[in-house]
Amino acid sequence: MPAVDNSERLRSTMLLVLLACLPGVLTLLWQHGWGMLFNLLLCAGSALASEGLLLKLQQRPVLPSLNDGSALVSATLLAAALPAYAPWWVPVIATVSAIGLGKQLYGGVGKNPFNPAMLGYAVVLLAFPLHMTQWPGAQLLDLGSSLQHVFAFSTGEQPDAWAQATLLDGLRNNRSLTLDELFSTHPGFGHFGGAGSETVNLAFLLGGLLLLQRKVFSWHAPVGLLASLFVISLLFWNGSGSDSNGSPLLHLFSGSTMLAAFFIATEPVSGPRSPPARLLFGIGMGLLIYLIRTWGNYPDGTAFAVLLMNLCVPALERWAERRQAVSS
Repeated sequence: MPAVDNSERLRSTMLLVLLACLPGVLTLLWQHGWGMLFNLLLCAGSALASEGLLLKLQQRPVLPSLNDGSALVSATLLAAALPAYAPWWVPVIATVSAIGLGKQLYGGVGKNPFNPAMLGYAVVLLAFPLHMTQWPGAQLLDLGSSLQHVFAFSTGEQPDAWAQATLLDGLRNNRSLTLDELFSTHPGFGHFGGAGSETVNLAFLLGGLLLLQRKVFSWHAPVGLLASLFVISLLFWNGSGSDSNGSPLLHLFSGSTMLAAFFIATEPVSGPRSPPARLLFGIGMGLLIYLIRTWGNYPDGTAFAVLLMNLCVPALERWAERRQAVSS
C-alpha cells in the first residue's frame, strides 16, 4: 500500500505541475502558434516513447512509470524552453537525452542527480548552437510554412523577417546603442523586458504562485533565485548607457527567469531537501544565471546554472546538517 500511495501522490503532484504550466504554455502557443504546438507534440511523444523503450529494455514495468506524469512534465518544460520552429530532431534529441541520460541512466524517477529537462536542453545547446539561437519573431507562420521550418532538412539561417535576436542576445552583443534606443528599435526588446517573454514570464509566475499556494514546494528556492538575481543585477546596473547590463526588472522578466525559479529550481529530486540548503541553491542559481547572461558565451544561463548547482547539492546538504547540529 505505501508504494501505491507514493505513486498516487507523485501522479497528483505531476498533474498539478502540468496544470500550473498551462498559463505559460498557452501564452507560448498564442505567441508562436504551430511552432510551439509541434514542440509539445514532439517532446511529449519522444518522452513517452523513450521512457517506455528504456523501461522495457530494463525489464521493468512500463505503464506505472508512464502513468506517473514525470516524463510529460520534463517534456513540457523542454517544449517551453526550446525555440519554436526548431528542426524536429532538436526537441527529439533534447527529450531523449533528458529521459535517457537525465533520468533512466540513474534508475528512474526519484534517483536523478541532475535536472532531466535542463540536461536535455544543455545537450542540444552544446551540439546545435546555431539552431538554438534562432528564435521566432512576432510574425506567426501558417501551417504549411511551419511544417517546412520544422520538418524540412534546412540548415541555413532563417529569413530576417521570421527569426530575430532575443533581448538577451541584443543586450550582450550591443556596443553602441543606449538601452532606451534598444527598447525603441530592437525587435527583441518589449516594454520593460524581452518582447513576448514579459508575458510568458508573468504567465509562469502565475503558475508558480499556484504551486506555492498548494504547497507543492517551499518558497526557499524560488525566492532565493529571484532575490539574488535582483540584487546582483541591481549592483551591476550601470544605467542606460551602451555598456549597461540591464535593470533588475529587465532580468526578472526576460529569458526563462520565472520558469527557472518556479519549475526548474524547485525540482525535488535533483535539488536539496533541507530548507536552508534550498535557499542557498536558489541563490546560487540566480547568481550563475546573471553571470552567464552578462559575461558568459550563452545569452541565458538557466540550464548550466541548475546543472552546476546540482553538483553542489551534497555540499549544501552537509552544510545544512552542520548548521542544524550547531544550533541544536
